[in-house]
Amino acid sequence: MRAKLKQQIWQWRGVLLAVPNVTALVIALRFTGLLQLLELAALDQFFLLRPRESIDERIVIVEVNEPDIRKLNQWPISDGVLAKILENLKQQQPRAIGLDIYRDLPVNPGHQDLVKVFKTTPNLIGVQKVSHKSDSFPVEPAPELKQRNQIGANDLPLDGDGKIRRGLLYAGLKDGNSLESFGLKLALLYLKAEGITEKPAATNPNFLQLGKGIFPTFEANDGGYIGADASSYQVLLNYRGPINRFPKLSINDVLENRISPGLMQGKIVLIGSTAESLKDLFWTPYSSNLFNAPERMAGVAIHANLISQILSSALEGRPQIKPLPEPIEWLWILFWSIVGATLCWQQRHSSSDKRKLSLIANSTGGIFVAGGCLVGTSYVAFLCAWWFPVVPPLLALTGSAIAVTQYIARSAAEMRRTFGRYVTDEVVANLLETPSGLKLGGERKKVTVLMSDLRGFSAVSERLAPEQVVAILNVYLGAMADVINQYNGTINEFIGDGIFVMFGAPVSREDDSQRAIACAIAMQLAMKPVNEHNQQMNLPTLEMGIGIHTGEVVAGNVGSQKRAKYSVVGSHVNLTARIESYTVGGQILISEETLKDANIDLRINGELRVEPKGIKAPITIYDIGGIGGNYNLLLPKDDDIMMSLSQEIPLEYTILEGKHAVGTVFLGKLVCLSENGGQLQSDHSLEPLTNIKIKLLNAPEITPGDGDLYAKVIKKSTVDKHHFLIRFTAVPPKVTQILDTFRQHGCNIDSFQG
Repeated sequence: MRAKLKQQIWQWRGVLLAVPNVTALVIALRFTGLLQLLELAALDQFFLLRPRESIDERIVIVEVNEPDIRKLNQWPISDGVLAKILENLKQQQPRAIGLDIYRDLPVNPGHQDLVKVFKTTPNLIGVQKVSHKSDSFPVEPAPELKQRNQIGANDLPLDGDGKIRRGLLYAGLKDGNSLESFGLKLALLYLKAEGITEKPAATNPNFLQLGKGIFPTFEANDGGYIGADASSYQVLLNYRGPINRFPKLSINDVLENRISPGLMQGKIVLIGSTAESLKDLFWTPYSSNLFNAPERMAGVAIHANLISQILSSALEGRPQIKPLPEPIEWLWILFWSIVGATLCWQQRHSSSDKRKLSLIANSTGGIFVAGGCLVGTSYVAFLCAWWFPVVPPLLALTGSAIAVTQYIARSAAEMRRTFGRYVTDEVVANLLETPSGLKLGGERKKVTVLMSDLRGFSAVSERLAPEQVVAILNVYLGAMADVINQYNGTINEFIGDGIFVMFGAPVSREDDSQRAIACAIAMQLAMKPVNEHNQQMNLPTLEMGIGIHTGEVVAGNVGSQKRAKYSVVGSHVNLTARIESYTVGGQILISEETLKDANIDLRINGELRVEPKGIKAPITIYDIGGIGGNYNLLLPKDDDIMMSLSQEIPLEYTILEGKHAVGTVFLGKLVCLSENGGQLQSDHSLEPLTNIKIKLLNAPEITPGDGDLYAKVIKKSTVDKHHFLIRFTAVPPKVTQILDTFRQHGCNIDSFQG
């Protein structure tokens, strides 16, 4: 169970890392208030996109516009004119009249007429400004209306961007009491005729209930708000729409009694300014139209919207805009964070064929679709009077997608670095960055192939513990890889103790052959520090042979759709392996094709005419000891001095075919020794470059399996056809001790005879 859980955690590690971090970051960002304006702007767009609601015939607006002011030729209008307007309205028998015009001071002539109207109109509601801010002061109501409790607060809570999205039901006064708002006062007059009065809600005594409607009080962090001023009793405004959602006529129409019959009977009449010069205009959600010039809404129209909201809720059950509770909002953000992370995470292993199926199969397209679903869901919820946040979950959706993408990219970079341990950066780049890099197939290229191999390492590894073998190989291969990378070679693969290197694939350069030769010399020079390290660790010294050949091969991705590798194939690769097999430790053999293609000053120690297996005609290979030009690398000359033995060493040997000893066992003896080889005397004729396995005779201290000595025939003596120069390729420690004893009693001779 625990193992299965760990596996599941690993399989979804990117999601499990991204989701909680992004969610916590978005929630923290939301609580800083930095997202408030964006969230409120999204709410505004929902108001604009919402289907247009029907005109509310219960409310009639009498507006004071610019033509009215010019025609009256006076502002503020006199008390006498206002008294006449109110008298004309009373004749229409409205249920309530709302005067959204300050009348705290007399405006003669006609003040007494207005006072008389105030005293004789019980359904008339005036206004009082309660709030005191740095740029505005309280305004007292008409004294006559105040005495009769026929006033309401007309304050409008402003958001940080200067828009009105909230309305007042009750305004708190300095003496601790509260005053009904202008809109609520008028709505209560209307509802009283319907038998509806205010009472505490059964679900929450702190909430007002009117008929079918319950009005939850606004909290400081509701919806997209953070730390908003929630003083007094506020509600979120559920706008019906701009001023054209209500019947309206001008104040001059009222003065001149141009009123349609029945227009105002039994309704609420609001009198207020819509003129630009009177500065009673406010920004609202309807000012956020992206395609048209922003328009402000008159204060009287905002009051009409609040009244309409109260009436529709009380009489028809029209819901209030309800924000999500904070815990549910956090879960909402978490959900979309999971969606974004999951969409990206599931795409990391999708095949290219699946990616072509549809837009949603692509992580970017999926995020766009998910974002559309998020906005669409929030919009549908808004139509049902729920305020689902848009900006925080949208940030969580994209943020988690970006986080997972970054994690995948970072993991890919780690994989690329790991992959680079097996193939060069150039191959990785070709696979990942070339459009056709991952397709099976290849192209013909002229490539210089380098193959190296440790001489006699198989025999050495048989005598060592596996841990020691791996330690030796890691040091050796690490040093060689550094040299190869320095000369821009492409390591195709490590084959045991052998290295297969390409110059010219996947990237071709004019100096591929030159760099291959220089790289081979540098690799041989790098064997000295490798062996010094081995000696410090009490490990055997190593010798390496290198073969190089240039030719046209097929380079590309080889394998199947499920597993492939970048490689080169062709007969020239096989020929390089044959050339390498002719080498002895410390030797570099190159083909004639590589010599011509390099076209650079080389130190050639010798040449051989060979007939590799599988090749139709003999070829010439060259023993390279140095390279000039800008490289200027030289191998130390082989000063292997041959010593004649005072006592010959009897032995028996067999000829090797590949790695296996085949054929007859032949007798022979060592008549001369050098540091790395000797002179073999045998009645059986041996061809140059033949590999042999030797066993010393009359050596009882050597147990079976510990005395196998491997060598390669270098050349025949021209003086004595039974003498052959051999080079040791693997010498066991006990055999080394025996040979050292014989060397101590030998005498120097200049060179191999012949």
